[in-house]
Amino acid sequence: MMKYIFTFLILIAVGTAGWLLQLYTDIRHDIDKVVNYNPPKTTQFYDKDGKLIANIFDKEHRLYVKYEDIPARIVEALVAIEDTQFFEHNGVNPDAISRAIIKDVKAMKLVEGASTLTQQLVKTLVLSREKKLLRKIKEALLAIRLETILTKEEILERYLNQVYFGHSYYGIKTAAQGYFRKDLYELNIKEVAILVGLPKAPSFYDPTRNLKFTLTRANQVVKRMHTLGWINKNEYDTAINYIPTIYDDTLTKNKAPYIIDYALKTLQKDLPDIKTGGYTVNLTIDLDAQEIAKESLRVGYEGILARDKKLQKNPRNNVDSNGNPTKEDYFVENLNGAIISIENNTGKILALVGGIDYKESTFNRAVQSKRQPGSAAKPFIYQTALDLGFSPASQLIDIGRTYDYEVNGEEKKWQPKNYGGKFKGIVTLRESLIKSRNLATINLVTDVGIADMYKGLLSYGITDIPRDLSIALGSFSISPIDLSKAYSVFSNDGIQVTPYMINSIINNEGEITNFEKIEHYVNSPEQIFLMKSILSDAVKRGTGRRARVKGIELAGKTGTTNDNIDAWFCGFSATIQTIVWYGNDNNTPMRRSEGGGSTAAPAFSHFYKKYLEIHPEIERNFQIPNNVKTSIINGRKEYYTDLSPLPEIQIPIRNKNPDGEVIEF
Repeated sequence: MMKYIFTFLILIAVGTAGWLLQLYTDIRHDIDKVVNYNPPKTTQFYDKDGKLIANIFDKEHRLYVKYEDIPARIVEALVAIEDTQFFEHNGVNPDAISRAIIKDVKAMKLVEGASTLTQQLVKTLVLSREKKLLRKIKEALLAIRLETILTKEEILERYLNQVYFGHSYYGIKTAAQGYFRKDLYELNIKEVAILVGLPKAPSFYDPTRNLKFTLTRANQVVKRMHTLGWINKNEYDTAINYIPTIYDDTLTKNKAPYIIDYALKTLQKDLPDIKTGGYTVNLTIDLDAQEIAKESLRVGYEGILARDKKLQKNPRNNVDSNGNPTKEDYFVENLNGAIISIENNTGKILALVGGIDYKESTFNRAVQSKRQPGSAAKPFIYQTALDLGFSPASQLIDIGRTYDYEVNGEEKKWQPKNYGGKFKGIVTLRESLIKSRNLATINLVTDVGIADMYKGLLSYGITDIPRDLSIALGSFSISPIDLSKAYSVFSNDGIQVTPYMINSIINNEGEITNFEKIEHYVNSPEQIFLMKSILSDAVKRGTGRRARVKGIELAGKTGTTNDNIDAWFCGFSATIQTIVWYGNDNNTPMRRSEGGGSTAAPAFSHFYKKYLEIHPEIERNFQIPNNVKTSIINGRKEYYTDLSPLPEIQIPIRNKNPDGEVIEF
């Protein structure tokens, strides 16, 4: 009889072993996901000073941390509460299993698990979370196998990066920064206890929702550590009584959404895994300047609203450009704006705001919107003339002309006018530009020739422009960021730079990719200085007077299109260039009171005033190149060069030699 029983037991044992072997064979490849662990990781964007701008991720917000960067106290606390014999067992804990079986038998169902940290890792990454016997067997088999492949440290690294800590935080580094705004090495015992206690029931113990239960769970961890002798009485008392500050931050902490949208669009082509690859992206952005830019754009916007409200009081003001009555808020219901500021000599974007309110509209007008620049394009017209032999003192004709043209066989007439309708007869090139005289500009284009003027505009990077006289009034379309590139010729002394915002990218392996400026020579510093001096006068006494800021020399040009549809100010200091635009998204007119000088220039001024407060060290004045000469004309200093000489009737009284020494005549 014993023989048969013994044989039966052997058959059961062999059958069970065979079944377990077959079961392991079926699931053994599942362990590859744990061994070759590569979870989705959050990419972090920083400004030029290392301030976090945003966390960007796909589905799981995870900041990965290597084992060597995990403090020993965290490992002690985790092992104390979850798996005290972790460093002794081979993947499963027989003692814990025995205790769990007794409790399960008494309850007649699975009420307590006995999972080691290794088993928990397997369950999290490979298996379901259901309490079924078959799943527990698979879990044990894979855990035993895993411990023959990975070290204990490698298992802990995977565990602490994989598990869920509530509040959509994956991984302990993410949770530490999210709940406490601290790095792991900054955590105290109570904060560590809170974190290692969370995976048991992350939603229930989420400290942003149930702090009372969170602290109770954390105190259990602290008591266990004290019982094991891993912390002393003083540490125990301090930890038990400590109540940490808990933060309920947004996951992305996105401080500059227009910036991040543009950066992602720039990077996604070359880095399709930008949201899951765990990159560190260092941007050129200055978060302080970004906040000032947002504030400045809002200042200009509020000014438009205030003027509109005031004008609404008189019904005669509430008509469109055709004289038809308009509904309330017609002039402002689609109102928006954009601002972009760059370093003159590099093209690094310091600030970029694509709209008044990102929550209302994610459309990035600084990058995506193409609008007519109006008179803001005139500096390129005048610079072309200077390069063809005109000088700031050259005389232009400021009178009206009538131009005949045909459209589909129908004869039409074009009669351009100056703003305000008046003309002065004869003005100097300098005065024409600083006062933005339309008629003088059109006559200048006529005198130079459309072909040469068109070629000149192309040399400054302006494309998609018509081959007719309308180019004199900025009738083409361009985005603020592209206009910023074009204007860098003036702010950067003839060398054009391409605006960019990526400084460097560090991948998950620590490899660094650096980005450099893109520049090309367009014109000489002395030729460009002639224009710079005119644009400086435009701010001092021309259409850009409202852009002035005490204590710093600024240069720039206003731009206003037909029917006041667009309002621009494009300007710069010795080191920083800023482009401001306002208009309605649907291209309807703004009030006649809104133009580059009244609308955009005040926002520009506000930006530089505030920027100067936080950066008083920036260069305040423009430098005059050695090859620029001066003369006095009608009691006013005038600049000229060999390429742009003064009219023959003028006699220079001084110039500079190549060493900068003033030579009197």
